[in-house]
Amino acid sequence: MSPAPCQSTLPLVFFFLEKLSVLDIMDDSETVAMIKELLETRIRPAVQDDGGDIEYRGFDLETGIVKLRMQGACSGCPSSAVTLKSGIENMLMHYVPEVKAVEQELDNEDEEATLTSQMD
Repeated sequence: MSPAPCQSTLPLVFFFLEKLSVLDIMDDSETVAMIKELLETRIRPAVQDDGGDIEYRGFDLETGIVKLRMQGACSGCPSSAVTLKSGIENMLMHYVPEVKAVEQELDNEDEEATLTSQMD
């Protein structure tokens, strides 16, 4: 029987490192670091100037797809798809060759707002 986490003979850091999945480790890749750096330094400030924000949701190394979530004024805005494709996707693909596409992840509230704006 293994000891409880607080009774482990391993230092706490090693205990948690053992619990990391392969996907968690992949998130620390150089590619993801470059994506996050571009989002923080170049993309997020421009989106925030328009009253919105952007949240990194993940990167699939196999498909090259970056998942992002638009927030604030950008979340229900019909032009957010254009911003995502023509602005954000082009910049990420230019600076990070592993990126093949950018997709927007919608939460339930975002989906409802998009449907409502399309009906108007």
